[in-house]
Amino acid sequence: MALERFIGIDLAWALGGGRARPNETGVAVIDARGEVIDCGWTRGVDETADRIASVAGDGSSSLAFVDAPLVVDNPSGQRPCEREVGRRYGRWKVSANSTNLASPRAAGVLLLERLRSAGWRYDDGRGGPPGDGGALSECYPYTTLVGAPELGYPLQRPTYKRRPASVPTTRWRAVRAQVCDELIARLAALATADPPLRLTSHPVARRLLDEPTPEAAGAYKHREDLIDALLCAWTASLWARHGLTRCQVLGPGESDLRVPGADVATIIAPARTEQRRDDTRR
Repeated sequence: MALERFIGIDLAWALGGGRARPNETGVAVIDARGEVIDCGWTRGVDETADRIASVAGDGSSSLAFVDAPLVVDNPSGQRPCEREVGRRYGRWKVSANSTNLASPRAAGVLLLERLRSAGWRYDDGRGGPPGDGGALSECYPYTTLVGAPELGYPLQRPTYKRRPASVPTTRWRAVRAQVCDELIARLAALATADPPLRLTSHPVARRLLDEPTPEAAGAYKHREDLIDALLCAWTASLWARHGLTRCQVLGPGESDLRVPGADVATIIAPARTEQRRDDTRR
């Protein structure tokens, strides 16, 4: 069955524990016309998996993109796909956090396990977009921001998350909110893109346009998680629509693989020509 539903998950990497609740996870679902079918927030792996199940139907036409490490098998350092982010997008001031088997933030690995038990499968993307649904892949919204020309960041990522040294701490929250509102306006312009994203088609997504971005840290993070989930969903739609002509698969090449049949950690990333690999590996 053709892919018709695209699920984006901005997963909170930490699991919580003890008295601490997991941070919020943003979840967004769009269809092939860019209509936002569902969007909101969850907490914890179980609640997130249940939300995915509730919006995916039988999963036969759904593709899910997750902003979190799904496959982690390196004892230390960075995964190859994370190093590739820095190599390919570093000029745009995009890099990735390091993840390894010693990392305590394993929510993505657990989410993949939970969804596999429900019939989903991991897809590393090296063969292009899947031919049917029920597939789960890893993405990184920052690469979408600078790798998709539609969003209009040809030189560097927007400063809507990390404070640059040029912005004083006392001004950071106001600057961050302004940059976030500019990003939301660019997301709204995707209504006429190929594929489209129509923020005004869902009341929760529309509030991103109707209400200014708050400066308070908690309220700001609440909004940011939803924006990243929408970016993940749109990236999944872009991948399904244009495949390797608009995206690249970051991770090890065939010669780097050590365990036949094992999952390969990859990140599927929109890419301009100048951001692509300088070899033919997938």
